[in-house]
Amino acid sequence: MSQDFKRTLTLPDAVSIVAGSMIGCGIFIVSADIARQVNSGLLLILIWCIAGFITLCGGLSLCELASNITDEGGQYVYLKKIFNEQIAFLYGWTLFLVIQTGTIAAVCVAFAKFFGIIAPVISTDNVLFNIGHFNFSTQQLFSIITVIFLSYLNSRGIKYGVITQNIFTVTKVLSLSAIVIIGLIFGFKFQVLSNNLSMPVPIGFSTINTLAVAIVGALFASITWNNITFIAGEVKHPNKNIPRALIYGVILVVSLYLLINMTYIGVLPLEAIKTAPQDIVAARTIQEIFGAIGKDIIAVIIMISAFGCANGMILTGSRVYYKMAKDRAFFRPLAVINRRTKVPVNSLWAQCIWICILILWGNYSELLDFVIFASLVFYILVTAGVFVYRKKYPQKEKSFRINNFFPVTFLILATYIVICLAIYKPLYTIPGLFITIAGIPVFHIWKNFVNKA
Repeated sequence: MSQDFKRTLTLPDAVSIVAGSMIGCGIFIVSADIARQVNSGLLLILIWCIAGFITLCGGLSLCELASNITDEGGQYVYLKKIFNEQIAFLYGWTLFLVIQTGTIAAVCVAFAKFFGIIAPVISTDNVLFNIGHFNFSTQQLFSIITVIFLSYLNSRGIKYGVITQNIFTVTKVLSLSAIVIIGLIFGFKFQVLSNNLSMPVPIGFSTINTLAVAIVGALFASITWNNITFIAGEVKHPNKNIPRALIYGVILVVSLYLLINMTYIGVLPLEAIKTAPQDIVAARTIQEIFGAIGKDIIAVIIMISAFGCANGMILTGSRVYYKMAKDRAFFRPLAVINRRTKVPVNSLWAQCIWICILILWGNYSELLDFVIFASLVFYILVTAGVFVYRKKYPQKEKSFRINNFFPVTFLILATYIVICLAIYKPLYTIPGLFITIAGIPVFHIWKNFVNKA
């Protein structure tokens, strides 16, 4: 078995992975919850502007590390090189336990849920069997089949995963663009936009704190921009192409997100956004223009987005666990690369099994909520690591250096959001910290086991 990846991914492939992993189901849904929290069309747009700015600052900050540390593994490798093995392990532990796998599970269930709109046989109400309080529905079955299919597709070779990613990324970018164009041409009402933007907004720290808490949904609709760094070992000229992919992909998605939310508030009164059925604001928007068929149109678009997002995350996530196993920080068989396909197949299938368990368990969405706080903490750590890296390796020639404005701005804004979450939503922070901290004894037990072995 060869332990070398082949660098086959071009810049367009890398941009496709960035944008495709970012665009999931969130943009179609989270605006309803944000609108209920801020109760203002102006603040809704402001939140998406701030979230886009934070995402851009984070992406640009990561460019410096990505261009200078070109191994596969992304944040795991950065944290290990800049800080130490334990912090890197805690990131990989949390990533495998819920950040990556929990997100994929949630996205695949969303794919099955919206497929059920077109094929009603796929539903949580259609129970195949039950054991005590455990029910196994056709929706869970379809979600698991989706995970297995995408894992199999990516196990055949990176070209299969990337071709799939490119097709679905282009399709969903065009779909989002179509929603914006159709909404602005056929559904836009100046009076509705004016009413939404002219709602009174209280000025003070309470409003700022509300924004800091409500912004979580917008941030996590695009938080997976870092996934391209996981697969850096397979990108051609990574020191140039990964920073470019991060910049191009993040700007593309942030622009689309802002435009589609402008469409929402230009077509729908705020009350309609807040009360959209199942929080699917995009469906309510298209329904306003085309009637009942709008629901089916958006269901198809969300299915495309979910499928492409899950594919990108399955493709990239497996490389982190492979890297951990290669460092003897995870199960050693996961470090195997298939000689023919040049893919870490064991890592792919281990990831697949855990995602299926989360789907069967049914509490993956709760775990995902819990880990929001821990995820932001790791983003803050790796961004602070930019400055540590400069001091730790001053003699190394830097192929890319970002202006201090971007990492400093990200650190200030992200830290403020973390503090607000800790104060106003402790149910998110305490379990999230617990999941991460639980990895500390696991790390020491694992190290002792490896040393004895």
